Amino acid sequence: QLQASGGGLVQAGGSLRLSCAASGRTFSSHDMAWFRQGPGKEREFVAAVTWSRSTYYADSVKGRFTISRDNAKNMVYLQMNSLKSEDTAVYYCAAKLQPNSYANERLYNYWGQGTLVTVSS
Repeated sequence: QLQASGGGLVQAGGSLRLSCAASGRTFSSHDMAWFRQGPGKEREFVAAVTWSRSTYYADSVKGRFTISRDNAKNMVYLQMNSLKSEDTAVYYCAAKLQPNSYANERLYNYWGQGTLVTVSS
């Protein structure tokens, strides 16, 4: 199971750090990712970190967001800086074993419940 937390209300230009706690099994061999779904939008890829710690980002967040993982703690993080109103969304963490295709949500086997991030302008 995955449990996302850390969402909240923040002003534009501010920062938030999301956390994803994995339990029930180790996810050290899994690729981990964050997706988000904004109001009236489809869910979209945000960032991924592979089991080997390579990272991938959507163009819309590149340079502002940083994904990281701590396998010893079975945790994944998303540091979000310079937040914009368009970052407002429910953020989901996810995990998969199948390599590559990090932005394809259909390949992710495990999903957290989501945490809401609201950025006020």
